[in-house]
Amino acid sequence: MAEQIVLYVPEGVVGVRLDKWLSEQAELGLTRSVIQARMKEQKVLVNGKLASKSDKAVAGTTVMVEIPEAVPLELMPENIPLDIVYEDEDLLVVNKPKGMVVHPAPGNYTGTLVHALLYHCGDRLSGINGVIRPGIVHRIDKLTSGLLMVAKNDAAHLGLSEQIQAHTFTREYQAICQGHFREHTGTIHAPIGRHPVDRKKMCVTLQNSKPATTHYEVLAEFPGYSHLKLRLETGRTHQIRVHLSHLGHPILGDDVYGTPYKGIEGQCLHAGKIGFIHPIRQEYMEFTSPLPDYFQTILRKLSLRQS
Repeated sequence: MAEQIVLYVPEGVVGVRLDKWLSEQAELGLTRSVIQARMKEQKVLVNGKLASKSDKAVAGTTVMVEIPEAVPLELMPENIPLDIVYEDEDLLVVNKPKGMVVHPAPGNYTGTLVHALLYHCGDRLSGINGVIRPGIVHRIDKLTSGLLMVAKNDAAHLGLSEQIQAHTFTREYQAICQGHFREHTGTIHAPIGRHPVDRKKMCVTLQNSKPATTHYEVLAEFPGYSHLKLRLETGRTHQIRVHLSHLGHPILGDDVYGTPYKGIEGQCLHAGKIGFIHPIRQEYMEFTSPLPDYFQTILRKLSLRQS
C-alpha cells in the first residue's frame, strides 16, 4: 500500500513554492519533479484540499503527501576494499574512509559501504533495515571517517540497536574546530531538530526536537583552533557538528555548519572509538581507529603555526 506522510509547514517559511519546499523535506526523500507528478495525480493535499505546483508553502498549514509504492532495488555487490577492524559470525566493525557513503541514496547509488559489504558478506547481513541498508545499525556522514558496527543477523542487529536506544553504546570522536573554549572540559545539552527553513540541515531548537548531549575535552590549542575529543551520549543527526556550530566553534572544513577549509573536503571529524556489549556473547568490546592522514596533516600544519 502507498504511504501517506503528513508534514506541518513551520513559521518562517515565506514565499517558497510548495513543490520546492516539499522537495527539501528529508522525510519525503522525493525530487521536485516527482512531487509535481504527485500533485498532478492529486496525491498532495493542503489542509485537506488538492494542491497544485503553483501553490506557495504557507506557514501553519498541514500537507499530506501520498508516497508511491517503492520499486524493489536490487543492489549489486561491488569489490571495494574494506578496512575491517573486527569480524565474527555475528558482526563486523569497519573503519569507514572519509568520502564513502554508508548506504545508497539519491546521488549515491553505487560505491557505498553497503555495496562493499554485500561483496564481502554475501547474504550474511541482517535484514531489519531493509534491502537498501542490510546490516546497517547506525551510520556516520559521508565526509566523516571512522568506526561503524555492522550486524550479520537480526539477533545481533536488535541487540546493538537496543544499546544505542539506551545510550549505553560508546562513541568517541576527535575534531578540530574554530576558536578556543573557556572551559577545557564540558557538556553540551541542547535539543536538535530539523532546521525550519533549510530542511537539509539540523539545528538547536525547541520545536519538534529531541534531547541531545555531547561531552567534550580540549586536547590541544592552536592559534584560532582547538583539537577536541568528544563523546556522544545521544546520537542525533549531525549532532557534534550542530552542537559545536551552535557554540560558535564550527568544525574546521564543515561547509554546511561552518566554512570550507583549503586542502580538505568537508569536516575534520573522526569516529575514533566504539564500544558495545557483544549482543550474542554478552562481552564488552572496544575498538579504536588512528587518526587518518588528512587529520594528522592538519594537526602538523597548525602546530607549525604555533612554533
